[in-house]
Amino acid sequence: MHQESSSPSSPPVEAAETDQQAQALELPSCVKHVRVDERNVYLVGTAHVSKQSVEDVRTTVEMVHPDTICVELCPSRHRALIDREGWRKMDIMRVIRERKTPFLLAQLILSSFYRKLGDQLGIQPGADMAEGVRLAKETGAHLVLADREVEITLKRTWRHLGFIEKFKMVGQLLMGLIFAGKIDDSVVESLKQKDQMEILMDAFADEFPQVKRRLIDERDLFLAQKIREAPGQTVVAVVGAGHMAGIEAHIHQDTELAPLTVLPPKSSVGSFLKWAIPIAIVVLIAWGFLKEGQAHAMESAIIWVALNSVLAGLGAVLAWAHPLTVLTAMVASPFTSLNPMIAAGFVAGFVQAVIRRPTVADLEDLPQAITSLKGFWTNPLCRILLVVALVNLGSSLAAFISGGWIAARTF
Repeated sequence: MHQESSSPSSPPVEAAETDQQAQALELPSCVKHVRVDERNVYLVGTAHVSKQSVEDVRTTVEMVHPDTICVELCPSRHRALIDREGWRKMDIMRVIRERKTPFLLAQLILSSFYRKLGDQLGIQPGADMAEGVRLAKETGAHLVLADREVEITLKRTWRHLGFIEKFKMVGQLLMGLIFAGKIDDSVVESLKQKDQMEILMDAFADEFPQVKRRLIDERDLFLAQKIREAPGQTVVAVVGAGHMAGIEAHIHQDTELAPLTVLPPKSSVGSFLKWAIPIAIVVLIAWGFLKEGQAHAMESAIIWVALNSVLAGLGAVLAWAHPLTVLTAMVASPFTSLNPMIAAGFVAGFVQAVIRRPTVADLEDLPQAITSLKGFWTNPLCRILLVVALVNLGSSLAAFISGGWIAARTF
């Protein structure tokens, strides 16, 4: 829901004079100056793994002396940025209990891309935002965390994807993790050019329109409104270059933020299937018993148990799980697949965490581990997440395959 601002616009002459003053300051080329309700807002478009972006942020703040510095961070990302040892405090048991492992795994995969780039370019990922935070503290400027909470963004994105889109997106993320090549400074800096970034966003929109809407467009609205609400006469906003056009388009209008932070309900189709599949399996086996006798029903039950055990166990093996975890997955899957309230992957992940609970050293190694495919399997924390994901995948496939097989032999 968007409402045009009722505030009077700045007189053209005054705006022109201000633009001339901004140009006279010789600000970096990535800086866009806009007038918002008689205030000066300087949008600094950055690449999140760019040395030059850090310099651009510093130069802009030193030249315009802002009252407020806005950064493209949410509270949780801000905590992670200022507390580099935050991984050491992670309670993996709590993550599993709250069923947050898929989102944590997704964040780690996305973080691995930036960390790879940072390692190649010799700069810490998010250094541009860290510089904005540091300068706010150093200069006494008010700091505004202008981005939407990352967990809300990921959940809104995921819940709006269809079944096929989810698998396609996960597959592309994993392929990118495996085959990511070397990227040099010139390539990263070229992404800051407006036309190239817009081309990139257009391609992303064609491939995953729902993802772009939640990941980019909605955050453009959110960022624009938070920057618009920022206090002070002069505001510097440090944002990714891909958000510049969207922020500039929306910063002159009021946007209600509440609808952008609400999690959509889970798919009714998914909720239906959670209960429909186990009920159908029980009905099919019972019908087979009445129609063909005990032997037929027993064979159907064996198919269900065998496929669930084998595929869930295979998922655990592929995650390099402990033998007891593999056994747990094999035993749990035939039963959890009939109970929508619990998943085999979470049971197996919990057992893996008990057997090989991550140490402080493992958690400290996590940032480095996620820079390689091997690291996802060798780091105990990542391995737990993989156990949950791959066992759940195997169990889900088993339910569909065995269900179809049982139905085919019953009718």
